[in-house]
Amino acid sequence: MTSEVFSERGRLRPLTDRDRFGRAIERRDGADFPFYDGAPVELAPWRWGVVWAACVVGFLVLTFFPQPGNVVAIVPRTLFVAIPLAALALVAGRHWTAVFRRVGWRDLLAMAFFAVLNIAITFSVGTLVSTLFRVSPNTTIAAAGDAGEVDAVALYVGSGIQLVGEEVFTLLPFLAVLYLLFAKAGLSRRTAIVLAWIASALWFGAAHLPTYGWNVAQSFLIIGSARIAFTLAFIRTKNLWVAAGAHILNDWVFLTAAVAGLAGASALT
Repeated sequence: MTSEVFSERGRLRPLTDRDRFGRAIERRDGADFPFYDGAPVELAPWRWGVVWAACVVGFLVLTFFPQPGNVVAIVPRTLFVAIPLAALALVAGRHWTAVFRRVGWRDLLAMAFFAVLNIAITFSVGTLVSTLFRVSPNTTIAAAGDAGEVDAVALYVGSGIQLVGEEVFTLLPFLAVLYLLFAKAGLSRRTAIVLAWIASALWFGAAHLPTYGWNVAQSFLIIGSARIAFTLAFIRTKNLWVAAGAHILNDWVFLTAAVAGLAGASALT
């Protein structure tokens, strides 16, 4: 017999242990994703549309805001985070913080684990893809070694902010798709999670097309595969901070390698 582990009021339909993935994927701490099942508040499809549109606006600001240097680039990188979260606050009120949870020591270990997992996945997939297709370097990371001290510090700060934004940009649409599939289409929780995972990976990969010279194979296969680890970090912990922390650790490894002048640091990122 299974026992109910989702007991908050406001849920659209009751869920039991059977609706979760196994312990290797989801922690047994009683936590669940926000919004998709009416808790802490249900967001109607049009409200998710507002949030998703704000993600696009934030991305356009990040892409087209003039960035003559990494110090100035902190402005659009901050707006990339702030615009979608402001939209979430507009439609969800005080519950917008539900995507963020307190970070404990287990979460810090999870950040490190998923960063290492993603590096392993990136190198494995990247090595395979690079043997079949042309790959382009990440120009931001490639140029990191040429930056002065102030610019280099601004690059670390700005990239950290941007990577939080990338998780916001990806995981809010993940929750939107999860809601639509679970609450509106009536799919099971586990099926909805997998499909939302795939959809958000494609969304994340598509956003990187301009970064890599519209290289479809690199953007969707290499970069899209990064969502295996980063979204899994969110699925396991239900905490955007953990996914963002893993993403930051991952990218800063390559960034530091570029600053140190190690060849090939930007080839697969």
